Amino acid sequence: MEEVPHDCPGVGSAQAGRGASCQGCPNQGLCASGAGAAPDPAIEEIKEKMKTVKHKILVLSGKGGVGKSTFSAHLAHGLAEDENTQVALLDVDICGPSIPKIVGLEGEQVHQSGSGWSPVFLEDNLGVMSVGFLLSSPDDAVIWRGPKKNGMIKQFLRDVDWGEVDYLIVDTPPGTSDEHLSAVQYLAAAHIDGAVIITTPQEVSLQDVRKEISFCHKVKLPVIGVVENMSGFICPKCQKETQIFPPTTGGAEVMCHDLKVPLLGKVPLDPRIGKSCDKGQSFLVEAPDSPATLAYRSIIQRIQEFCSLRQPKGENLVGS
Repeated sequence: MEEVPHDCPGVGSAQAGRGASCQGCPNQGLCASGAGAAPDPAIEEIKEKMKTVKHKILVLSGKGGVGKSTFSAHLAHGLAEDENTQVALLDVDICGPSIPKIVGLEGEQVHQSGSGWSPVFLEDNLGVMSVGFLLSSPDDAVIWRGPKKNGMIKQFLRDVDWGEVDYLIVDTPPGTSDEHLSAVQYLAAAHIDGAVIITTPQEVSLQDVRKEISFCHKVKLPVIGVVENMSGFICPKCQKETQIFPPTTGGAEVMCHDLKVPLLGKVPLDPRIGKSCDKGQSFLVEAPDSPATLAYRSIIQRIQEFCSLRQPKGENLVGS
């Protein structure tokens, strides 16, 4: 996994891509393009495009398999339950695009219009875009180097006709590499509300999530908070809780306390989450009384509250 160098100057620095610590970094060229005489013109184009998008949220994790895409999809589902809220879900996991499957849109195709690519709509107020819609088969491998990935993300942000949107949720792959730098750099001028960081309780996940939080600090990306997924299993029959992934070092709660970032909540394991995703249905609707659903809803409310506090004064949401 490619990572930001320990002493990375940050993408906003005048030394981005040019400092001694940047030598050998796979993202050196991308960073340098934003710190010299020839900034990428797409940054201004994307800023203009994003004027109709009120809130932009990145879903990140340093670790794979912790439930980023599942969380992204259910964040979108939960926000879109209010029919007056316009939601967009963008999947920038170029090599492992699972959003089409999770939201039940597998096999759909993207259509071109005079104003750009049209997202695939799950509901009237929930549009989705993913490289998965561009593949001839869901089993096709995407074997791209960094520059082509960056170009695809640029195209998604600049050329998709999202329309008037309250929330743009960007689902990312694990790590701190090309896709993350591209998303942050191209959206920086358009104002990103912040990142929601996903982890599981065990230390093998937390050690990579700490790197992700460090990445956010280096690129000046606000951390909305951390979500601990797979946080215990509550038996649906006896209601006894079992720690499937024991938090041997205190889990996300201790990490958040140590790093001074908010813990948004803990989502317990529920086998119906996986079943809902495989069927392309909203777990929030399929299991409304599950402790996991209640946790999701509490976390979604906290994210909404965070975004409302960052909203410029006098600016109303699109659907309000």
